[in-house]
Amino acid sequence: MSTDNEQWDLKICCMGAGYVGGPTMAVVAKMCPKIRVCVCDLSQKQIDAWNTDDALPIYEPGLLEVVLESRGRNLFFSTDIAGEIQKADIIFISVNTPTKTQGIGAGRAANIKNCELCARTIAEVSTSDKIVVEKSTVPVRTAEAITRVLKCNDKGLNFQVLSNPEFLAEGTAIGDLLKPDRVLIGGQQSEAGLKAAETLVSVYANWVPREQILTTNLWSSELSKLVANAFLAQRVSSINSISALCEATGANVSEISRAVGMDARIGKRFLNASVGFGGSCFQKDILNLVYLCETYGLDECAQYWNQVILMNDYQKKRFSEKVVAKMFNTVTGKKIAILGFAFKKDTGDVRETPSMFVVRDLIQEQAKIHVYDPEVKREDMWTEMNYTCGVNHDNTPGLDEAVVTSPDAYSAADGSHALCILTEWDEFKTLDYERIFKSMAKPAFIFDGRNIVDHEKLRGIGFEVHAIGKPDPLAFDDL
Repeated sequence: MSTDNEQWDLKICCMGAGYVGGPTMAVVAKMCPKIRVCVCDLSQKQIDAWNTDDALPIYEPGLLEVVLESRGRNLFFSTDIAGEIQKADIIFISVNTPTKTQGIGAGRAANIKNCELCARTIAEVSTSDKIVVEKSTVPVRTAEAITRVLKCNDKGLNFQVLSNPEFLAEGTAIGDLLKPDRVLIGGQQSEAGLKAAETLVSVYANWVPREQILTTNLWSSELSKLVANAFLAQRVSSINSISALCEATGANVSEISRAVGMDARIGKRFLNASVGFGGSCFQKDILNLVYLCETYGLDECAQYWNQVILMNDYQKKRFSEKVVAKMFNTVTGKKIAILGFAFKKDTGDVRETPSMFVVRDLIQEQAKIHVYDPEVKREDMWTEMNYTCGVNHDNTPGLDEAVVTSPDAYSAADGSHALCILTEWDEFKTLDYERIFKSMAKPAFIFDGRNIVDHEKLRGIGFEVHAIGKPDPLAFDDL
């Protein structure tokens, strides 16, 4: 076990033990054994989970092994925020910045309250100069607010504020951290600011090639994160808009994606049509970008980016409406199996998941819903349904009877009228669909919201299959 008396090259404190702070700091500790890393959080429950051997608070492939390798050596998890701030040379702020739900900019602007509270705590308890790093996704020029708060300390301390946005994809976060496309570090273009940036560069340089570590000014770094997510989400909404046209004309969106993606100027990534994008970042960051554009009077720019969100909402609603329309315009009293509730495979994250909106719509249609997801906890499902959709046990009588969580895909499907595949879990590709077909009510429907199963093979078994952007053979006789 390490002790505080040992000599470390640097000491790092991370404020926030969530999806970004935990994995990021675990990888830093793994790759930098001479740097002491401590992840702090106000939640004792969260910290206790990080200190277990088999029940980390988040699911991410490879994360547990990385944590176990370094924990107790140079990686620690603690609720002693003040003590760890005082020890640290570098402090990462990695806290939630949710979209505001009320007040000025409600529904679009990011609420940076948690970032400001972190800055005030740092200023209050620090006894030496620090480098403070924004890891949270924040609006451009948030660093200015953090700097002003830190400068108000009455101890004559100097703080340098850097921006170091994360570019992680849930489900592949550990690989993204070990072999990042780039690491972006923004700082003030002053002597002290450049020196602080170089200190953080030296941390990442333990495993990231120097040419992949980009240094910019603060504002470019802060804005780059929003723009990166906006561009990715834009591609998803673009191909999803084409998927609707494909279904209307008899074209196949997968063939179009392949043809378009072979153009080197466009590329193949993020051209898979689906029920829509979800997760904590895409919608939040685009709405933040929209609000920034509006704030600076760039209304046309704001409208352009807002259309990405509107198209995503349309795609989710279109899926729900197709389920009802194809099942004889009613799903009342019918059992419908929902395969997948997480917003993507290899994660238990349900924030803004498309599945939630489909489930909400089917609840309103009085369907009997059975949900199976290998990683999502029922408690998390209800928390997000309440927070984002306003669906809870108080305003929706009989909710527990309307939505059942199943232990496996086969029990979810047993006796159901339809399967809705809403998360691209690999196990859904290899299910025994002949067994499932025999157990279902007839006609048996499959609605593939991720285009991951063999539609022709399923039709051969006897299913009526409807998929995103794929022509319906019952509607076209010239395919």
